[in-house]
Amino acid sequence: MKSPGKSCQAVTEPSSVPGTLAVACSPLGDQHQARALAEELALPWLGVVKPQQVRDYSILLYSDDQGLALQITGKGAPGPVRAEFVTGKMGYRREHGGGTGQLVARAVGLQKTRAGLHVLDATAGLGQDAFVLAGLGCRVTLLERNPVIHALLADGLARAALNPDCAPVVARMTLEAGSSIDWLAKADPESVDVVYLDPMFPHRDKSALVKKEMQVFRQVVGDDDDSAQLLQAALKAARYRVVVKRPRKAPAVEGPEPATRIEGKSSRYDIYSLKALPA
Repeated sequence: MKSPGKSCQAVTEPSSVPGTLAVACSPLGDQHQARALAEELALPWLGVVKPQQVRDYSILLYSDDQGLALQITGKGAPGPVRAEFVTGKMGYRREHGGGTGQLVARAVGLQKTRAGLHVLDATAGLGQDAFVLAGLGCRVTLLERNPVIHALLADGLARAALNPDCAPVVARMTLEAGSSIDWLAKADPESVDVVYLDPMFPHRDKSALVKKEMQVFRQVVGDDDDSAQLLQAALKAARYRVVVKRPRKAPAVEGPEPATRIEGKSSRYDIYSLKALPA
């Protein structure tokens, strides 16, 4: 049993100059796993801390009793951001979602085919869209090149795999690390049925409506400046279509014009059709 009042010794002392990211732990978090992750990612390890009292780093990769999360530090910071599939929004969506009528499902083409599609989510992030597609029967390969986000997603999938309702969905999901562009460049033509892209887009809206997930992501990941290169690589590897998620009013990714679009309230899906889906 963990000793809640005992902290591991930090392997890296905070500097006098504020940094961006460090790894830390709550009294009930997995200290050994968190410390090992700090060493693997070459990030400062702060031991057991309270995020609101940290001043030397703006974000923590934080292990607590609910798993791994990104947590903004300082007083009044929003709550943690984690890959969560069992409870919360994704849990509700799994139980009460709109099936193949959901926008992402329509964009991938699940209303047009009953074939079990192999979807490559080349910008996996927290895996929410991939989880929806896997829940609808797709086999999904997830690629995430940022090692911090990859660690969050791996933690979320591992926890979901322990849940009886989520385990069959997670079994259809395979998470890999590394560059999607490199993966696609090495892939054979038509090696996946659909490539799904949701690249980070330069967002200048400073209103309070910007989701906390996006606030944290931008500090850790930045913008995807190679979206055009990623689209080009995706078009060479996909069998049926490439789907790109964009903010609703944003321009399309540089390259060929999409064949069609599906629009929602805040986002849209640009669809690049290559071949008719199987009946």
